[in-house]
Amino acid sequence: MARSARTSTGGRASLLVVLVLALSACGGGSEDAALPEVVATERPSGAPAPFPAIGEDSDEGRVGADGLALADVEAMRDLAALAEGLAGEQPAVPARDGSPVLGGDVSWPQCPPGLGIPQRRTLGLPMPLPSAEYVVVGLTNGPGFYPNPCLADQVAWVRERGLLISAYAVLSYPDRAALERFGDDGPFDGATPLGALRNIGYQQALYNIRSMRAAGLETPFVWLDVEPVALFEWSDDPVANAAVVEGSRRGYEDAGYRVGVYSTPYLWEQIVGDLSLGVPEWRAAGESGREEALSRCGPEWSIQGGEPVMGQWLEDDRDLNLTCPGISRDLGRWFGVTDG
Repeated sequence: MARSARTSTGGRASLLVVLVLALSACGGGSEDAALPEVVATERPSGAPAPFPAIGEDSDEGRVGADGLALADVEAMRDLAALAEGLAGEQPAVPARDGSPVLGGDVSWPQCPPGLGIPQRRTLGLPMPLPSAEYVVVGLTNGPGFYPNPCLADQVAWVRERGLLISAYAVLSYPDRAALERFGDDGPFDGATPLGALRNIGYQQALYNIRSMRAAGLETPFVWLDVEPVALFEWSDDPVANAAVVEGSRRGYEDAGYRVGVYSTPYLWEQIVGDLSLGVPEWRAAGESGREEALSRCGPEWSIQGGEPVMGQWLEDDRDLNLTCPGISRDLGRWFGVTDG
């Protein structure tokens, strides 16, 4: 999310300025044969080991707090059926007239100051405005396999106010530890470079599903946040990066969630090239204001050919969002209902 571009001192940074400066030119082949080896990044100096536990794991982090074997595709299909059943039991979200609806998004920067990994210390930034009707809650503390340190508290905050809720997760390229641990773990052929990377994305999704379950976050939809992650950079090959995104998409969908992407056209192209998933889009407008954020619903701001759902802008240390015209007629497609 845009807030991952903030500095450790808490100074406000523009998504489009800071993240663009963090990018390097991408290039590379389009087939496995062009990738003789998967080069994993090294974790930044001082960073803790990834995969902090969520509940008691009995198989090196591969069994969730509810006992499901997370890499077992059949179990994921069972979970998908369960998710569909639960969705049918959720209260219906009243239809609106299609006019834009205001909401916000939060993640690790809104946690009390001083929590989180050294590269992403929490900042205590303000929560959404009282006028917000929905909140999209971030699942990670920056890169994949590092959870938002106050996810449960933020979900409780949303629930206490009876707001609609959804989730987003920042995707990241694997470091060596993640590659060794999860490259062979998933529905893809881990013996191939791109298969191993798709398995990494798949496992990032399953890890975040565990986080959501532990925090009681129920939503039909998860946004895949594709942007630079300072100190946890993407590779220089957009095809390799796209494999991580593709794997993550499948991980959520195998578990019964629908997915969309959060990014900008420029950032998306720099990271994953011409990858087109055709999924819905949440489009960032930086600090350019409400009207510009709403204008991002237009076809000229298409990221990868998907339906525009929300525009986001930054104002007074908050991430603000507006649904695109027509979206509010069926908010239940995008948000879960809380019991405030």
